[in-house]
Amino acid sequence: MTNAEADAILAQARDWRAAGRGVAIATVVSTWGSAPRGVGSQLVMTDDGAFMGSVSGGCVEGAVVTEGQEVIADGQPRLLDFGISDDQAWEVGLACGGKLEIFIERVEA
Repeated sequence: MTNAEADAILAQARDWRAAGRGVAIATVVSTWGSAPRGVGSQLVMTDDGAFMGSVSGGCVEGAVVTEGQEVIADGQPRLLDFGISDDQAWEVGLACGGKLEIFIERVEA
């Protein structure tokens, strides 16, 4: 993630929050093996399902947005852990496995 992309995500979070929307930010905090996004990648989301940025892609990103809406509702930050072993990856036709941890926190006013 470039500094310009990070700045854009934080600016979007500020704008959505200033508009009175519930907002959370998800950040990739660790990776192992094959991971589509690096540490520091971020996604900002609202309580009504809008989002910007990326922390992974595919089904992981959908799960992060769903969990982010829970974080907005209850204010409790979460550390999510996603992964697939090399053996499991091989069974579904992927070349290797990987793991990532994503921290989600609510943006307060």
